[in-house]
Amino acid sequence: MKKRGLATAKNCLQMGLTPLESLDLSKVNSFSDLTAALRKVSFGGRRLGEAEEVLYRMVTDPDCFVVGTFSGAMTAAKMGLLICEMIEQKMIQAVVSTGALVTHGLIEAVGLTHFKCLPEEADDQKFYKLGLNRIYDTLEMEQNLDDLENILKQVFKGFNPAKKISSFELCQKVGKYLAENTEGRGILKSAFLQNVPVYIPAFPDSEFGLDFALYNRVQKRKRRKKIVHDPFLDLEHFTKLILKQPKLGIFTIGGGVPRNWAQQVGPYTDLINKRTKDKVKVVKYHYGVRICPEPADWGGLSGCTYKEGTSWGKFVPLSEGGLQAEVLCDATIAWPIILKAVMERLKK
Repeated sequence: MKKRGLATAKNCLQMGLTPLESLDLSKVNSFSDLTAALRKVSFGGRRLGEAEEVLYRMVTDPDCFVVGTFSGAMTAAKMGLLICEMIEQKMIQAVVSTGALVTHGLIEAVGLTHFKCLPEEADDQKFYKLGLNRIYDTLEMEQNLDDLENILKQVFKGFNPAKKISSFELCQKVGKYLAENTEGRGILKSAFLQNVPVYIPAFPDSEFGLDFALYNRVQKRKRRKKIVHDPFLDLEHFTKLILKQPKLGIFTIGGGVPRNWAQQVGPYTDLINKRTKDKVKVVKYHYGVRICPEPADWGGLSGCTYKEGTSWGKFVPLSEGGLQAEVLCDATIAWPIILKAVMERLKK
């Protein structure tokens, strides 16, 4: 029977293994110090530290075009300015989002307010009667959404009913309105000013989409032409944009439609070559960073790992130089730490 080898520290180093180090907070003076130290510990801390490193390498790679995908109640949770920061500091060059996240971001951008709520004390029936909508521990006044509709109607009026429109064009027009009429920061405003396209692939699944539908109902009642939204305009615009890039990266908060829609550009370009007479280059994401609390074994779309995505042709495998990091954590905890650390390093 073959005896088990006796590894030594020297052997381990020769094999390329990385030694761990105890977290010494006396040596931590910044967020970037913390994430660098966390890369040498274990469990979730290491994942967070490694994600910061991958994000830094992604945004400092001059050849890399970075797509940011965002889902969950991040703007109602007051994380919207993190997206603004990433746009304004040119960390991301395209945004894919849920309509709800954009809607609550618009609430903030036009100066309206969300309020705290204690979930364990919530009286949802009472909230309904008072015109308060609950998002876990946050309250959105129904009046906010009514006020927002009045703003969006002004934007909708500017579209030519004879021309089909995409969510990208809608977001661009709203961003222009915000740039011309508001003082504060906002996701669509920052995106417009930095020429960053914003796509909402599941546009009808949001208050933004409902306002669009209501506007068309009124148009129909007045015997006027409706505005037609065509989601495939977004798909083709995004694909054309991606095909121009030498290298791709993706930064994801949560999962769902934004994550999958942005990633499926790889299989789409592959299928264009297989099933049509068109010939395009097949694209894959080289870098990937995702923050999401949902593990893969729950079976949800949000839980699809980058490794799994590699089997679909969405990512460059690690064996071929791909760089990926996933953090199983509430984004309101991990995202600010990672982003602030990268911002510190960029300043240096």
